[in-house]
Amino acid sequence: MNVRPSILCPVDYSNASAGALRYAAAIAEHLVTRLIVLSVEDPLLAEAVDLGTGGHWSREDSERELERFVRRTFGENHVALAMCEYDVALGKPAPEILRVARERSCFLIAMSERGQTGARKLFFGATTERVLRETAVPVLVTPSVDPGPIHVEDAKRWIGRIVVPVDLSDTSHHQAHVAAELARSLDVPLMLVHVIEPVKSRVASRVNHRGLDADQRSIAEDGLGELLATIPRRLRPEALVAHGDPAEEAAKVVNDRHAGLVVMNLHSSPVVGPRMGSVTYRMLCLSQALMLAIPPKRALPRQAAAASAPPEGAPAVN
Repeated sequence: MNVRPSILCPVDYSNASAGALRYAAAIAEHLVTRLIVLSVEDPLLAEAVDLGTGGHWSREDSERELERFVRRTFGENHVALAMCEYDVALGKPAPEILRVARERSCFLIAMSERGQTGARKLFFGATTERVLRETAVPVLVTPSVDPGPIHVEDAKRWIGRIVVPVDLSDTSHHQAHVAAELARSLDVPLMLVHVIEPVKSRVASRVNHRGLDADQRSIAEDGLGELLATIPRRLRPEALVAHGDPAEEAAKVVNDRHAGLVVMNLHSSPVVGPRMGSVTYRMLCLSQALMLAIPPKRALPRQAAAASAPPEGAPAVN
């Protein structure tokens, strides 16, 4: 089994997956690692090809089609082409993506939030959602457009800022740790956001709302302050407390602050493992920013996510 660390990019030959491929290649080039480009074929469609044409579906034909798609995407970018390896799987997309990621030691999956429609429909609403619910490695979810050529040296411009919506649970420390190292690597500012949800109950209607709101805000500010204390001051970290629906308010911050990357936690269960929370799902629907979804207590590789600098003091919470 090949255990060389890799980035996995599943594609469905759409413009959206071409965009995911560009982001994946830029990261692979920056980290000097390989990029596995994966196509998952439907067994029923492969059988239909056999019956309809009198020929036979072959993995080699699919690999050649996959390579042609990659060459159309990158053109004469020989560096990107040289990093790519090709894989074709037969089966249901999400389980095959997860299997390949596991068997080929992938530390990151990059895939579009949406793909093309029709018989080859692959992504969000079905495959991306299931991958996010079951993944054991971080997933970079890219917008459903092809942005054109991407260069890591331009990341500061097209990312601008990283927003990190935190729920102040135990997993928020790992989430902030990963986001801080990305902010350091890309030289972009970082903002932690916690949204206080309105309390809706009959009991709440009979209590002092002003006092309850003040208590909630104080707890949130203390929690954000603890997280900020772990982030080097030179990264220019900020923190913001908002009130309302978590996904809607976080999406507003992303849009208002022109953030190009959101770092989200995936919820987990000791029984069934990582699961995508409703806030993560709705953020994907409300925001067009890149989203890095990370399973609990799993980090990106050392080159991308091992924080090394000690904190230099914490700024105030807004």
